[in-house]
Amino acid sequence: MQDYSFWRWHLTPRERWHFGLGLRHVLPAMVATSIWGFVTGIAMVKSGMSELQALSMTLLVYAGSAQLTALPLLEAQAPLWLIFAAGFVVNIRFIIFGAALQPFFRHYNWRQRLFLGFLTSDVAFALFMAQYGEAKKRGTHDQLWYFLGMIIPGWLSWQLFSAAGIYFAGLIPPSWSLDYAATLALLAILVPLVSTRGLLICLIVAAGTAWIGQLLPLRLGLVASVFAGMVAGVVAEQLANARKGVQ
Repeated sequence: MQDYSFWRWHLTPRERWHFGLGLRHVLPAMVATSIWGFVTGIAMVKSGMSELQALSMTLLVYAGSAQLTALPLLEAQAPLWLIFAAGFVVNIRFIIFGAALQPFFRHYNWRQRLFLGFLTSDVAFALFMAQYGEAKKRGTHDQLWYFLGMIIPGWLSWQLFSAAGIYFAGLIPPSWSLDYAATLALLAILVPLVSTRGLLICLIVAAGTAWIGQLLPLRLGLVASVFAGMVAGVVAEQLANARKGVQ
């Protein structure tokens, strides 16, 4: 009977290999996410949060976009329900991620699935689907440890650099514009992942929708860009497959 537990320190050589493979694949992306975590840590302190409050937020929330969305609402002393609603709207894309990952991890118990879901990031999801999205067999032990090799180091690096941003915020001059550095680093990672016409169309539509939707409240432009990009990518892939069928 297959062991579905991953709450242990001792790994088999095969598990270590797939964990290491996931780590190697996510390592370049961790440069960008670490910068983003550093910027988020600085932003929390600059918005008026204490170091303890900022550290608690990054440990419990672990979502840069939701954290940055909540900051102006916290400064404006908005109702708690509005802050939670804004965070939910910004992170609604993770419902889509969860649905896509469900066939791979549905056989684990709810605590393990909750752990995997909490540590899932945009980059880890993109890299995992690029590696196993077309796999005929889903839910293998190798896929689990590959995924863990991305999300665990990703979480650790985010927490480390976010904490660094929190505790060194007072030493960072505003002229550094680190938010732009984080954005450029993320683009350097995402662009090489665009390997098909469908992904290119998805990226263009999502970027265009996000730009147009900047004026929408509660970061709804981000949500709209996720859905628009997803629909555009699916339609593009279906049209491409239809052309291949005709030929």
